[in-house]
Amino acid sequence: MTLLHHIGKYALLLKRAFARPEKHKVYYIRLIREMEILGLNSVGIVVIISFFMGAVITIQTAYNTENPLFPTYLIGLAARDSILLEFSSTIVALILAGKVGSNIASELGTMRVTEQIDALEIMGVNSAGYLILPKILGLMILAPFLSALSMIVGLFGGWISGTAAGVISTPDYIYGIQFAFIPFYITYSLIKSVIFAFIITTVSSYHGYYTSGGALEVGRSSTLAVVHSSVVILLFNLILTHVMLS
Repeated sequence: MTLLHHIGKYALLLKRAFARPEKHKVYYIRLIREMEILGLNSVGIVVIISFFMGAVITIQTAYNTENPLFPTYLIGLAARDSILLEFSSTIVALILAGKVGSNIASELGTMRVTEQIDALEIMGVNSAGYLILPKILGLMILAPFLSALSMIVGLFGGWISGTAAGVISTPDYIYGIQFAFIPFYITYSLIKSVIFAFIITTVSSYHGYYTSGGALEVGRSSTLAVVHSSVVILLFNLILTHVMLS
């Protein structure tokens, strides 16, 4: 099938997913459940990876700015900009594409091959809206909080590693992360996290919802969901960076 065919099916699926809910209370309950499954259950991996990435960024920056002409506080400044501009939004989104995207695709794929989605359709339920919309809204609501948490933990990890390794003092690090600070960087990162959350959930749902065959195809759909979500995230990262920062 051509790319245009997939884009058309994807657009039609989104149209069905965003149709007016039949029973708002049922959707609200599912939304809370998806927020827990997709968002809150991802806090652990976001914290761990953010801490170590912040630590690595700080130490690598220190070793690449050993020239005495560079003031030490630049280590904190470089770590801050790297974490705020790219890591806390783009890299975290790629991590979530692997964890959350595969989860969504495998769940919907299993429901499709076991004919659970067909059963919902027979009962008159809008299966796309019932199954997909809560996932989209759930991750989009929590994505900014995960991104903000990643920023805080990443900067904390940079401070811990920098002072422990003796490459920067606490006052210099704090001064560096405050120096020439542009608040829009945080807004930019949070906006990207919401858009990336939409990409992860919709692309993964598309692959899972249209799975056909058996267990082997479910695994294939899960893999394609992660790969395609990651590619689209990187593409939109380029577009958003050009539009919002140029």
